[in-house]
Amino acid sequence: MLTLLLCAALQQVGASQAPITTPALDAAELGAHIGILASDEFAGRGPGQIGEEKTVPYLIERLKASGLEPAGTDGGWTQAVPMQELTPVQPPTASYDAGFGKTDLVFGRDAMVWSPRSGEPIAVEDSPVVFAGYGIVAPEYGWDDYAGIDAKGKTVVVLVNDPGFTTGDSELFRGNAMTYYGRWTYKFEEAARQGASACLIIHQTGPAGYPWTVVVQSWGRGQLYLAERGAGPEPTPIQGWVTAEAAKKMLGDSWLSFDVLAERARAKDAAPVETKLSFTSYVENATRDLLSSNVAAKITGATRPEEAVLITAHWDHLGVREVDDGEDGIYNGALDNATGTAGLLELAESMAAGSPPERTVLFLAVTAEEKGLLGSAHYAANPLFPLSQTVCGLNIDGLNLDGPMRDIAIVGMGASELDKDVHTAALAQGRIVVNEASPEKGYYFRSDHFSLAKVGVPMMYTDSGTISVEHGTEWVMERRADYLANRYHREGDEYDASWDLSGAIEDLRVFHALLAGWSNTRYWPEWAADSEFRAAREASLGR
Repeated sequence: MLTLLLCAALQQVGASQAPITTPALDAAELGAHIGILASDEFAGRGPGQIGEEKTVPYLIERLKASGLEPAGTDGGWTQAVPMQELTPVQPPTASYDAGFGKTDLVFGRDAMVWSPRSGEPIAVEDSPVVFAGYGIVAPEYGWDDYAGIDAKGKTVVVLVNDPGFTTGDSELFRGNAMTYYGRWTYKFEEAARQGASACLIIHQTGPAGYPWTVVVQSWGRGQLYLAERGAGPEPTPIQGWVTAEAAKKMLGDSWLSFDVLAERARAKDAAPVETKLSFTSYVENATRDLLSSNVAAKITGATRPEEAVLITAHWDHLGVREVDDGEDGIYNGALDNATGTAGLLELAESMAAGSPPERTVLFLAVTAEEKGLLGSAHYAANPLFPLSQTVCGLNIDGLNLDGPMRDIAIVGMGASELDKDVHTAALAQGRIVVNEASPEKGYYFRSDHFSLAKVGVPMMYTDSGTISVEHGTEWVMERRADYLANRYHREGDEYDASWDLSGAIEDLRVFHALLAGWSNTRYWPEWAADSEFRAAREASLGR
């Protein structure tokens, strides 16, 4: 049924080279939105900074002008997101003792540690160290790295990613594709459930998907957290990463081989190993409360307004930093994610110009994605539409700036029935659907759709294709690599009026068709049978 609806919706669009009749999907207008959102005037769109004071009113103004209705709290356009910023007053300290005196783990060089707790200074002293494999408890895979050990009060040291990646076994977990059990956020969550005092993840560039410099850059400054942490155990007092080199020395000082432990950890029956080490760390945080906002607008469904289809994009970026005169301290975030936010505005205008859908379409521009998906996590805990009435959704985090592509990639392919809908929409443009280029890096868990997936809502996330119609694949990959190396999360991510946004418009047509199809059917998509999110969905639907 959905396939037929999507085909009907896409008949208006035609193949990728055909004239476009979908209303309001215009490259010039898209570029204008990006240029404004990524301008110096918007100051990097930092949550709680001057940039938010520019961004939120702009989004409301454009959504209102497009004819949408407010969908926020108490009939307004926003949903308040209370947050707390924790900043160490001095570099945190960490050390271990193998029985012959303490060895310091140098902050930034050997380890990055922090505390997610506010209040009094946080100290973990002489905590026994346990090597707990991948730190995973996954009943559906018959896997328990904590089996037979009480981790309460202890420091657990774990590997990043999951066994499927490191073994290359396609039958283990999901093979090369990272599951949520491989994501660093899960490691800390499970350690907290086990009652650990500290959790240290061993960093390796391949399994992590990024170099140690990213770890230092990400956790070397103040961190934002939701003021209301939600259900679940209190986070471990100390969290952190250690380099592989530091971990090898640390374990070696306890007469253990890192390589042997890592090899054993790949087996399902591997047991945690109690070491002769103890761990000590001290963190003192300064606390600042701040209030940010999600922006919410809707097109009310004509026949089933209580059922909602969701589209998200994060409006925030990294804001500004103090610099010397003449230096650029503005993180403009043009690609990440002024493009996605502009795309959301274009889709809102386009859909509002057409006939009202059967279901409500909710447009949600969320805050603080760059600080840990906080805006979307707050929404997931405080949904404006009940989760049981939220059909599915789509997230945009970065649009294609490289012109028309012959393909479009699904991030997290195989996770849900939504995949086939993307195939249908892409086929109508004469394009193919491919798997993401690096499934081992866990990109599905690194943007706002994941917050909704965790509570059971099937969510689609795509990536720009890599087969340029004009230039081929090598040209595209060189441009993407250059962006990651020189502009990603740097001051150089600025708007360029020479960008070819025709490929972005093609992707937006796919998104338009998806939203139109999902909002004009009784279809309720489901997660794959082995999905880690299926249980949450069934619970929310009362199954």
